[in-house]
Amino acid sequence: MTEIRKPVLIVGGSLVGLTTSALLGAHGIDSLVVERHTGTAIHPRAASFHQRTMEIFRTIGIDEKVEAAADLEFVQQGAIMAVETLAGKELAYFQANYNSGVEHLSATPRLFITQIGLEPILRDRAREYGADIRFNTELVDFTQDDDGIHATIRSREEGSTSMVHADYLVAADGAHSAIREQLGIPLAGRGTFANCVTIYFKSDVRSMIGDRNLSVIYVNHPEFLAFFRFSITADSGFLAVFSTKSADGTKDTNVSADLSNERLTYFVRTALGAPADWPIEIENVQSWEASAGWATAFRSGRVLLAGDSAHTMPPTGGFGGNTGIADAHNLAWKLAHVLRGTAGTDLLGTYDAERRPNSALVAEQAYARYVARLDPDLPKENLAEELDDAAVELGAVYGSHAVITDGSELPDTHNPRTGVLLVGSRAPHVWLERDGAQLSTLDLVQRGFLLLTGADGQEWCDAAAVVGRELGVDVSAVSVDSGAAVSDPSGTFCEVYGIEPSGAVLIRPDDIVAWRSVGAGADPAGALRSAMTALLAVPAPAMS
Repeated sequence: MTEIRKPVLIVGGSLVGLTTSALLGAHGIDSLVVERHTGTAIHPRAASFHQRTMEIFRTIGIDEKVEAAADLEFVQQGAIMAVETLAGKELAYFQANYNSGVEHLSATPRLFITQIGLEPILRDRAREYGADIRFNTELVDFTQDDDGIHATIRSREEGSTSMVHADYLVAADGAHSAIREQLGIPLAGRGTFANCVTIYFKSDVRSMIGDRNLSVIYVNHPEFLAFFRFSITADSGFLAVFSTKSADGTKDTNVSADLSNERLTYFVRTALGAPADWPIEIENVQSWEASAGWATAFRSGRVLLAGDSAHTMPPTGGFGGNTGIADAHNLAWKLAHVLRGTAGTDLLGTYDAERRPNSALVAEQAYARYVARLDPDLPKENLAEELDDAAVELGAVYGSHAVITDGSELPDTHNPRTGVLLVGSRAPHVWLERDGAQLSTLDLVQRGFLLLTGADGQEWCDAAAVVGRELGVDVSAVSVDSGAAVSDPSGTFCEVYGIEPSGAVLIRPDDIVAWRSVGAGADPAGALRSAMTALLAVPAPAMS
């Protein structure tokens, strides 16, 4: 039997597994990805990606490729609306433009792209970083002990097996995760509330759309609840059907029980509001569960859950895939530091402490939107109040030892529209200039830690060099000043970041604000050293 040694084994080579591999590669960590399917996605699946996700893609240099691929698939600046049928009565507009009102919050846009278009970009980027990605390969079994992960994988084509020895295992194996089941980790939350179908079809609907600029169309028909997404050419698309209702008002959420071509065609034709002879070709159909839940633990020893194995949520809001990518971003730098020995293993405990509460919040937000937009008859016990989409998408707030606060209680989310920094949340986007070119504050965050200071922050810059050298980690320092290499044309940096010109803000490799000093300190190196050692779960270096 062939033996393979890798720092990280990733089971699941779809959206989250490939993102995790690419982000690990960006941090210089090799990974082996095994995926039981023969290649990347053949169904659109997740198709809505938020600004935070695009910021993450920007860090690995694929944002422009993703935007270009997205433009080939969908209308990017269209409305999100509800209709009785596409050709019939309009019921409501949820958003006139998918990016309206959020353009100033990030250097990147929200966009629509299918996993069919996105996953090959992620796969190629991960391989450019050196990842070993094996499709048509499955995990047979695994064990873990003090020495690491010991797993057997099998080629589904050849039947040959290999033994993999890894330090850590990332379970990105989907909603019905066999790894999560083996670990005995239960799910909390709402559970499954509908068995749905997505119908992929060809039909020229340009005359029905007319001059409307549409991205997502919810269909609230008397006989069923669904939503449409159409291709950029409006000659194909998909219809996701969530529930049906009979003439006597009886609701059926088990839509996937009957997948006959006749019934599927009826759904599409009726949702379009098309006549009986309207040409429709059913290309494919996919059954899936609408559920909202999360694992009660995201880590078990050397195994870490990410993506759908850690949480599930309905498609309302488009949070599912984005939440999984946020898992990958939170986890990759922590694994990298632990594997390099620059952080204690307790840092991995912050993955569960940070991502699990946020995932639960996002799942409940998706459920609340599902109830409001698609099924008001569902249970409303402890129904979450809908938050501003921007707060859900960009406003995750983390409370763990990897965030050093002033002791104030942290909110569940932070709305970036407030225009001010909150320690424990994403660093705010502010446009800066360097060498005459515009860049975001977030563009300054590379693979290591970033210390941002104002015009009078040279002592902090000196401290960053000292502490980084002591701890063996990269702590770059940037002074933002009208006369410096990085300037602040708007003059808002210090105000937004809540510091005096002599203050400093420490930003983690995942763009999260880890610590702040509003002004100059008596001992900048000591203050930064204390914050960094607490964050990384390492002892303070011996002072000579």
